Amino acid sequence: MNNELDVRKAYERALFHGCGFSNEDLTKSKIAIVNSWSEINPGHIHLRDLAGIIKESIKEKGATPMEFNTIGSCDGIANSGNNSKYILPSREVIANSIECTIKAYNFDGMVMLCSCDKIIPGMLLAAARCNIPTIFVTGGIMEPKHFNDGPLKGRTFVTSDIKEAIGEYNIGKLTKEEFKLIEEQTCCSAGACNMMGTANTMACIVEAMGLSLPDCATMSAISEERKTLCKESGKYIVELINKNIKALDLITDKSIENAIKVALAIGGSSNMILHMSALSHEIGENLNHFDFDELSKATPLLAKFKPASEYNISDFYKAGGVKVLMKKMSKLLDLTTNSVLGLNLKDYLDLIKIEDHHLIRDLDDPLSQEGGIAVLKGNLAPEGAIIKQSAVNTEMRSHKGPAKVFDCEEDVKEALFSGRVRKGDVLVIRYEGPKGSPGMRELSIPAAILIGMGLGNSVAMITDGRYSGATRGPCIGHVCPEAYEGGPIAIVKDGDIIEIDINSRKLNILIDENEIKSRFTKWKRPNQVVLSGYLNIYRKLVSSAKYGAYLD
Repeated sequence: MNNELDVRKAYERALFHGCGFSNEDLTKSKIAIVNSWSEINPGHIHLRDLAGIIKESIKEKGATPMEFNTIGSCDGIANSGNNSKYILPSREVIANSIECTIKAYNFDGMVMLCSCDKIIPGMLLAAARCNIPTIFVTGGIMEPKHFNDGPLKGRTFVTSDIKEAIGEYNIGKLTKEEFKLIEEQTCCSAGACNMMGTANTMACIVEAMGLSLPDCATMSAISEERKTLCKESGKYIVELINKNIKALDLITDKSIENAIKVALAIGGSSNMILHMSALSHEIGENLNHFDFDELSKATPLLAKFKPASEYNISDFYKAGGVKVLMKKMSKLLDLTTNSVLGLNLKDYLDLIKIEDHHLIRDLDDPLSQEGGIAVLKGNLAPEGAIIKQSAVNTEMRSHKGPAKVFDCEEDVKEALFSGRVRKGDVLVIRYEGPKGSPGMRELSIPAAILIGMGLGNSVAMITDGRYSGATRGPCIGHVCPEAYEGGPIAIVKDGDIIEIDINSRKLNILIDENEIKSRFTKWKRPNQVVLSGYLNIYRKLVSSAKYGAYLD
């Protein structure tokens, strides 16, 4: 705060005057509205309107809001060819851009107004680095599309259904008219995709960590309730500044572990392993993906959502959302963590009333004894690989089949569309890891096409890349070490028998050790296109997916 006329600050004040701020404005607490608004992403297109509500609320509480922007690319729109190589790396761009602006301008507090897959994680990293009073306002949920007439009458669609429809149309399961209706009308409002993908997993994590107000994660993007929540968030950030409650008072190893347990209990995105490991590293801890496996073994699955069940995130909200889930699983949580409400978790959960609802199970009546994630290990993945086990049907929890090997995403797509994939196959897609891709592309479209074509109960997919948080079926990602670094996935050949056993946490190539050693003596890293720009920097600095693919 700047209560006196300091002549040394004259140039700074003059430039703020050019932005429309008065001398009185500049004597008050400066609160950054860190906004990822853009008109090229449905999860963010409404955020300017929400920012206006937050800013008015901050002004009413006697502080000065100042809005600035960061990038917010849509995974789905970019999920085509080389474009998607930039999506995971954008997390660090977001974190760095916010850190640079917040520290350069010496803001007193900030509101993180965000949505979608890499933006929320990027802002979490920035919040930890900047360590000033911070509140998150995630953008809310896109409305589900319900068809009241026409050929799809009576059916409800969310965005994960669009990807699976590609495979259904390819095998003639959908007519052209039906396919066009799904494509053109499913995204029927602003908001994050209404499924348990990475966007909503991370929004639930933020709420579970106490960084946003109750119901922020699951509330509709376009509801009156969201407007009220924005107004309340504006009030709370001023209170956080007055009480000097900073981000690292809330982002702790205990709150991170609580949030991971919440995400595991709802079958959350496998991508949260990348983001929460990176956040752990940011605060000086050292989570890796094997830690998530131990937590998953100790955390029952209490709910599942699209595409792993028929329920969407709007249904989760109606059932009480994150707060009711946390109340039901409170015995598994550290209740000493704090929140933007100024309450510890025990006192907060004491206020929550539970109405019986079949969607969120009790601890003694779970959908499964284990949480949503499993980490597999074996001679194909000596440093681990990830599968969202809550989205795998029983018959594919154990599988052996011949490998079909592809060195990029485009080749496996072509194999699917041309009918070269057979029941029992194990599709191995390599050189898609953090360094090999580079950028660790998301293979959600091939995975969804597989499901849409009816192969999800007979064909497995393995990659050193990653998947959408909403991927379902026997899709194993984050294979470590990645092929580019000489991991065993690099020496798999067509026809090798691959063994997958989720219950035993195994992932093996069934050839003898001598053959493996022989192949490694002949392996050479493929010639890579010489990179320029950001991806060249990223490849040099990025860590293993095992540790969150942070820049080291």
